[in-house]
Amino acid sequence: MTGPEERLAAMGLTVPDVPAPVASYVPAVRTGDLVLTSGQLPMRMGELITTGKVGGEVTAEEAYACAQQCALNAIAAVKAEIGDLSRVARVVKVVAYVASTPDFTGQPGVANGASELLGEVFGDAGRHARAAVGVPVLPLDAPVEVEITVEVSDAPGGAAAGV
Repeated sequence: MTGPEERLAAMGLTVPDVPAPVASYVPAVRTGDLVLTSGQLPMRMGELITTGKVGGEVTAEEAYACAQQCALNAIAAVKAEIGDLSRVARVVKVVAYVASTPDFTGQPGVANGASELLGEVFGDAGRHARAAVGVPVLPLDAPVEVEITVEVSDAPGGAAAGV
């Protein structure tokens, strides 16, 4: 059995450094068995990977890749909070915000970038409830922002009480 970081490595990915917040908040907080991340932008090495509106300057495919990066940044925020990603018992909820033109209706497909990455990294524990919301603008003119909620266990392997 491989853990989340080994699955990421098999995909050619690593857990990045947690992006610095762009305002006055922390990247993640833990309350009880839950870790909630702040909205994560598609930052890579300190910069947005693209800007603009989906359906305009940004294609759905580019936005899908942005959602993947957002999810990877959310994973980094979770790891910084709990130390070991194998303690994730379940991804509970994902919310994806897509800055899009008024006629773009493919927000669920964009959000799949985050959902599919989380499924590959956490297996069955990566299946989650989700919302994909179109919005007129996001911070720094980012095309996508993703936040996640995960349930954690004190034991590696993600065996949470009641799961």
